[in-house]
Amino acid sequence: MRYVKWTLATLLALLVFAFLHYTLPQHDVARIVGTENRRIDFGENSIFWAAPDSGTAGTSNRDVFFIQAVYPNGRTMEYRNEDTGWGWPPYFKFDTHGLQTEATDLISTSASPRWVVITHYGWRNKLFTIFPNAVGVQAVDSPDLRIIPWVNIVILAALAGMLLLLWRMWQQFRERTIDPALEDVGEAWDKVDEKADAARGRIRRWLDSWKARPRK
Repeated sequence: MRYVKWTLATLLALLVFAFLHYTLPQHDVARIVGTENRRIDFGENSIFWAAPDSGTAGTSNRDVFFIQAVYPNGRTMEYRNEDTGWGWPPYFKFDTHGLQTEATDLISTSASPRWVVITHYGWRNKLFTIFPNAVGVQAVDSPDLRIIPWVNIVILAALAGMLLLLWRMWQQFRERTIDPALEDVGEAWDKVDEKADAARGRIRRWLDSWKARPRK
């Protein structure tokens, strides 16, 4: 039972970590090498695509903007550029076309690189054709820029505070309500056991009284 409990706790922790890692903003320093508009037919991975742009009807396929980038170490990355609207994650992004224009304006070559910070959420998975969604680009002077994720720190600290508060509320509720109730149940059960033992003793003595006594 203990192993089952720890297994469930580990799975829950992994699910929470994956949810936060996918949803919270991440920052990549890269060089934009191209942008394009691609027609996408959505399949089993449709959950990893955002909703249609605000004011656009939803269909089984639609045009999606993409931003191609290269990291300082030479690795490549592709980002989709979609509105999040009022849905989840709550980035309230409505400027897909404006962001695409900014990204196109920041395109550079390896001979004359222009480095940018691409803020995004989500994952890149080649097997399931999943792309992170870019929510912002900003030009920077150097690829060695150190980025402190203040938004993530604040959100995680707030979540930790909420969990601590809920845990304390649960502890107080347990101490004031559940534990006394369990003690009352235990005491009542002990009394029942005592009465049952007394009843069994009386029955045993009554049965013993009917046994034949040894002759003298």
